[in-house]
Amino acid sequence: MKLLDGFLFLPVILLFSINLQSQTNNSIIENALLIAENNKKKLENSEQLLVVYNYQPENYSAVLVALERKDRNWVVKDNPIEAGIGKNGFAPPLNKLEGDGKSPTGIFRLGKLFTYEKQVNTLLEYQQTTKEDKWIDDPNSKDYNTFIRGFTNAKSYENLLLKSDAYKYCLVIEYNTNPVIKGKGSAIFFHLGIKKPYFTAGCVAINEENMKLIVNWLDPKQNPIIIMGNYNVLKSGL
Repeated sequence: MKLLDGFLFLPVILLFSINLQSQTNNSIIENALLIAENNKKKLENSEQLLVVYNYQPENYSAVLVALERKDRNWVVKDNPIEAGIGKNGFAPPLNKLEGDGKSPTGIFRLGKLFTYEKQVNTLLEYQQTTKEDKWIDDPNSKDYNTFIRGFTNAKSYENLLLKSDAYKYCLVIEYNTNPVIKGKGSAIFFHLGIKKPYFTAGCVAINEENMKLIVNWLDPKQNPIIIMGNYNVLKSGL
């Protein structure tokens, strides 16, 4: 009788877990759609949107929801994705600083893709990364927060070809790029999370499987952008 009870109880547990996960995904999606709706004036020129948010501003654990516009409405592209952000969470709007370990809050264009691969199934502009490729994070350099190939006088920079696969797919989040303001943060990328927990120095990271799907989906003609920050901040409108 105990074996039978246990056998009957297992499907109930599994069903409960599935329903709970479904409810969780639904709430994450609803929140992302609310964020999009409450920032619609700043998003009206985009047809593809990545919504990245957390619930506690200082937490590096976040979620990503990909949305696309259909008949003037935002609809969900796929299930929510677990994401990592800066190890110290999100900086308040306009308060990101170099070296603070926080991801910036705001709405940013998605730019060029740097990749270890020679060919990528994507419509995005991309280039294969070499050991000569760098992104300057020295606030005192004239090349601060820009890409450089070859020699640089900068005292600090990010190598874009790493020993790990973190930058195997490294998409530029165009934060502090036009204009570049010294000391306001640099090298903000959308890249791979290698192992959990996915925390970064200020970037957004997801796993490779989902990254490939997103890179394949993004289309520069659709003006893809990312909105990122704490949920309470984003839902109030930027």
